Amino acid sequence: MKFISWNVNGLRACEKKGFADFFLAQDADFFAIQETKMQPEQLTDSLRFDGYHMYMNSAERKGYSGTLVYTKHEPLSVTYEIEGDITKEGRVITLEYPEFYFVCAYVPNSKEGLVRLPYRMEWEEMLKAHLKSLDEKKPVIYTGDLNVAHEEIDIKNPQSNHKNAGFSDEEREKMTQLLAAGFKDTFRELYPEKVQYSWWSYRFQARARNAGWRIDYFLVSERIMEKVNDALIFDEITGSDHCPVCLDIRF
Repeated sequence: MKFISWNVNGLRACEKKGFADFFLAQDADFFAIQETKMQPEQLTDSLRFDGYHMYMNSAERKGYSGTLVYTKHEPLSVTYEIEGDITKEGRVITLEYPEFYFVCAYVPNSKEGLVRLPYRMEWEEMLKAHLKSLDEKKPVIYTGDLNVAHEEIDIKNPQSNHKNAGFSDEEREKMTQLLAAGFKDTFRELYPEKVQYSWWSYRFQARARNAGWRIDYFLVSERIMEKVNDALIFDEITGSDHCPVCLDIRF
């Protein structure tokens, strides 16, 4: 099975930059999107694709956040958000299948000055509880913009970013705790020394200089890591400040 995940930074904007061409060319089993920035009624026919079911979780606040999953495989069940989170920011979609759960998430950004770090820390605990609960029943594939560069290899300039959102010690520790709870970072497991990024600031010509961060992931339950064929980062694909990431796994 082929899984794609992409923070499109506004699906309608990305649509104008070749989203459909990339989507169709990939012919993925699952295509998870973060930061749709749209409501269901704004989804035009050009964003509906033959052969795919669609599951959308929009933020209550218009033009903000939001997740969407396209899949060729009809799930047994679909749930939105995670227990305990009442913000209604459209951040999580969980699909259940006979052999696994698929979870797409857009993890909250701690913002400049880490002003939203306390909420982020609470959210991370709720998310970990959600994933562990699912993992007790069947294996989990978890993807999305996780808004953290976990290790120094995952960011171009680690020394100057230790107190910044996405690379704070607190956020990185939450990722460490999540992995310790029974999950594997597929890309880093397969490519322990590879330097490749999935997000670049729009400022300072960061993408042209490849001054990036790896903050988009596919995590899987430890017991199915052996089923992973490959984990890829499509850093040549533009259309957003993030690029798509891919998981190839056999079931």
